Amino acid sequence: MKLLVRAPMTPNRIEELENYFSEVVYLPWTETGERYYEDAMLESLKKYEPDVLITELDRITKKVLDNYHNLQAIGDCRANPANIDVDACTAAGIPVLCTPARNCQAVAEMVVGLVLTLYRNIIPATQWVKEMKWVEGTTPYYLWMGHELQGKNIGFVGFGAVGKATAHLFEAFGCEISFYDPYVEAVSSSYRKCSVEEIFSENDIVSIHLPVLDSTRGMINKKLFSLMKPDSLFVNSARSAVVDYESLCEALKEKQISGAILDVLDTEPPKPEDLEILSYPNVLLTPHICGASYEVTSHQSDIITNNVIQWLEGRNLESVVYNKHVLKSR
Repeated sequence: MKLLVRAPMTPNRIEELENYFSEVVYLPWTETGERYYEDAMLESLKKYEPDVLITELDRITKKVLDNYHNLQAIGDCRANPANIDVDACTAAGIPVLCTPARNCQAVAEMVVGLVLTLYRNIIPATQWVKEMKWVEGTTPYYLWMGHELQGKNIGFVGFGAVGKATAHLFEAFGCEISFYDPYVEAVSSSYRKCSVEEIFSENDIVSIHLPVLDSTRGMINKKLFSLMKPDSLFVNSARSAVVDYESLCEALKEKQISGAILDVLDTEPPKPEDLEILSYPNVLLTPHICGASYEVTSHQSDIITNNVIQWLEGRNLESVVYNKHVLKSR
């Protein structure tokens, strides 16, 4: 069997996979340029003729699968295979293997860092110094006084690997943790499971960690924002589609909440009209980088290698295969 690797992976894991494949072609997008869209992806598959593909950004569409029939499995170095037409893979009998939790630590640390950045006025205070406004007679100690995390109530909507990792870090600051997730039972005696309405009405910080599903699309709406305390902070490092963006802007405009931290937008990259939210005070917007750390390459290498090997050996398939319907035909 032949393997084509289009995702960045560590050398030791590539060497491990070489023990299972007759040939491994390592052409990560980090070396060849950005992602392959369907025509370029199809051309690459026909050129190298792999039986298994490991990707991260490339678009695997129905057109790709209809015109290349050798793939027996696809490994995707993402928690959710948004770049892959999973239904087309299932119809073709191709299992998709993902890397859940590959960037949970990266996101968790970034969320905490962004909250501290906003709470402690780090960006405007730094700019104030750069602009030479720190002159005799000014008192930066009082001018840029901010908030501590200790004692704050943090509510999570969605409590998978990322939510749990983030909660663990906030807990170390002395924060009280509560969460809403219908698929997760109580995970710690110190974490309180409650309704989504309680999350929004009772917490100082509400952090979103939801996937985009039919049940979650637009779930964070005007009604929930109206429940938040005027001094509360809204954080979304997950997906923009789960939030009603207009309702969030309205909540900021009407000062129903004190601020927002966003790593995702409906349109990426945004057009000028998409950035209305930056006109409101206490908004921190980053360009979808919460999960971007160098260490993620190591994490995803470990996870996808283990999953591919388990698939090859026929072990734990219910755990490693994302589109489990393909298992019914085995």
